[in-house]
Amino acid sequence: LGRWRLSLDRLLDALENLEEADLKRFKRKLNEFPVKKGYENIPKGRLEKADALDLAELLLSFYAEEYAEEVAIGVLEEINCKRQAEKLASLAGTSKEDMGGGGTFLQLGFSSRVHFIDRHREELIQRTPIDQVLDCLYGTVLTPEQYEKIRAKETNQEKMRELYYKIMPSWNNYCKDQLYVALKDKNPYLIEDLEGK
Repeated sequence: LGRWRLSLDRLLDALENLEEADLKRFKRKLNEFPVKKGYENIPKGRLEKADALDLAELLLSFYAEEYAEEVAIGVLEEINCKRQAEKLASLAGTSKEDMGGGGTFLQLGFSSRVHFIDRHREELIQRTPIDQVLDCLYGTVLTPEQYEKIRAKETNQEKMRELYYKIMPSWNNYCKDQLYVALKDKNPYLIEDLEGK
């Protein structure tokens, strides 16, 4: 939880320093910001009444620690709050050189720190035979209710989407590590293939 807390504090610091009008623009832009494949935009209804703390928590629950800060920096850039964007980037350990052309953050240097489970989200959803993996996670990172809910889905892809989009947003890296270990145990060739990319 340490990294989650640090990210929350950094995001909160950036958002609490926005003028009210800028905070409104941030929410509007966040809803339509082009997020990476495999992620979804935060619904407008969840954003409308959100204060700075709600927003920081929403960012973390939708995008996990590393990508949440990248999205926030990108949105701050888009609404011309460059000072906050630069401050958040420096706190997050990202240098100005990571900014793309025209000063807009295109790609932050997080790739090496993005968890394997997040980095290969799309392929894991498409290619994982999940049932045996679920058995490994049952009782450690999955509650009986979550386990049953996933098992009730018909196809592998639906089961994986349920896991990724409904359950995993609240996971920390320890939980993701457990999924990685289970995948490596049950499907070593798939993991080997993805790690070679």
